[in-house]
Amino acid sequence: MHELSYYTLAHDGTFIHQHAVDAYGAQHVRQSRSTIGAAFNLAGLYLAVERGMTGRQVQKMHMLMASRSKAWPPFEPPQDLGRLTVADVLAAPPGPLRDEALMRWCGSIWSAWSSEHDRVRAMTDVFLESGGPDVRKRKAPD
Repeated sequence: MHELSYYTLAHDGTFIHQHAVDAYGAQHVRQSRSTIGAAFNLAGLYLAVERGMTGRQVQKMHMLMASRSKAWPPFEPPQDLGRLTVADVLAAPPGPLRDEALMRWCGSIWSAWSSEHDRVRAMTDVFLESGGPDVRKRKAPD
């Protein structure tokens, strides 16, 4: 994950690093009394995979969510957390192919959490509809 972080942090202005953080967090979720990690990681994957948001847009949504609530629902991890891993992303050459591998990794993990999709959508859509920063547009400029 450190190697992927170096790559994503040096990336362009879309902040693809946010997608890597959310994917890794959702794939390596730990049982904890704090529920914010899984909630934000899953919200980030939903926004990236289904809504097509950039990492910068997801980051802005996380900031909005954190500013408006301190209570987050618990999510039950699936037995299988996705067939792709960080290693699969790093196996792709740097550049567009690695970026595509990163998004396939996000999609794999989001699919693995399918039993929680409706709850994640409901939790996140409240913030999309609440009149916060306009991040609803697909791939909007930052």
